[in-house]
Amino acid sequence: MTSAKFLDSISCFDAFGAVTMETTVEGIPYLINEYWTAAQRQAHSLHEVSYRACFKPQLPEFFIERLTVPGDGVLDPFMGRGTAPVQAALMGRRPMGNDINPLSLLFTRPRMAPPALAGVASGLAAVTWDRVDDVREDLLAFYHPATLRRLCALREWLMREAPLDDTHPDPAIDWLRMVAINRLTGHSPGFFSGYTLPPNQATSVANQLKINHKRGQTPPERDIAAVILKKTRQLLRDGSPMAHPPATLRTGSSTRLAHVPTGSVALVVTSPPFLDIVQYAQDNWLRCWFAGIDARAVEIAMHRTESAWEAMVRATLTELARVVRPGGHVAFEVGEVRGGKVLLEQAVWRAAEGLPFERLAVMVNQQMFTKTANCWGVDNNTKGTNTNRIVLLSRR
Repeated sequence: MTSAKFLDSISCFDAFGAVTMETTVEGIPYLINEYWTAAQRQAHSLHEVSYRACFKPQLPEFFIERLTVPGDGVLDPFMGRGTAPVQAALMGRRPMGNDINPLSLLFTRPRMAPPALAGVASGLAAVTWDRVDDVREDLLAFYHPATLRRLCALREWLMREAPLDDTHPDPAIDWLRMVAINRLTGHSPGFFSGYTLPPNQATSVANQLKINHKRGQTPPERDIAAVILKKTRQLLRDGSPMAHPPATLRTGSSTRLAHVPTGSVALVVTSPPFLDIVQYAQDNWLRCWFAGIDARAVEIAMHRTESAWEAMVRATLTELARVVRPGGHVAFEVGEVRGGKVLLEQAVWRAAEGLPFERLAVMVNQQMFTKTANCWGVDNNTKGTNTNRIVLLSRR
């Protein structure tokens, strides 16, 4: 679909009963409506992997469906949990992804071609559960002693069988690690830990001890293998991705996408870190420990000023101008920041000026309900991220 036809379709969009509102702010055209469902768990089950500050699968699906055809390359240079590459695979496109955090690759790669449940069970049967050299006693704040010992044994086995520098690990082992990382802490028996919140980030040991004291709880023993198999069944509920071109995934900077050939990308769907709002390293400290990643060495962008953030976006867009083919598109999502006082989409708009992109519009997906907001006791449309604000660009 051409840029003109795509904009026309957005202007006429009314699938959820409302018409698109068009306005102009600071010379920037805005298109405002509800463009995809706010309902939870409406996407493919493979997306049910928690990660801080990730967008819904419906967002990349919307653009992939309209702006690409099967076989096209779809790139996310800030792929996080891998929502866009996984959705690209599910739709028969070429998944292309990048992230500065090695955790991102561990979350994304296994879902490109998931193993069968029997293969996961065989992998678990091969784990040397009684071999453990180091048990982190401070983690008893989260885990029953028996659970912690087996968790540490699983961690050591994974690091022996699938070290981080192994670019082609056994698919079943790669999957086991992904699911285990996803089940480290949470608020139900479906996690390895005792009760803690939230499930997609780890609180500190000190804070967990306070939670335990307040609730009068001691971490219960969990069956690690059973938890992993249960989550595997849930993730595989809707089946595996259809046949798609091989995935191209890498750990690195968004400004140096050496693994992405020039002009090979039809569509970029991405969402970078929003200033210094989300503390990715702090939130992922336990996940990084389990994976064998030094969180302090991960150079995650944490920009305190809008000008510094805009400079990072400019550098990223400069590299995207190389990899996106003429006629290709970029959907650059930013969301709301600091109570709506900082409009990052305007910074993205400025950052694209002078680059070989046509700045089309800012598309605002506005919804009346978000599960995250209600989970935290936040009234919708007053605090939190209530809209997706997407800068639409077309490569000249």
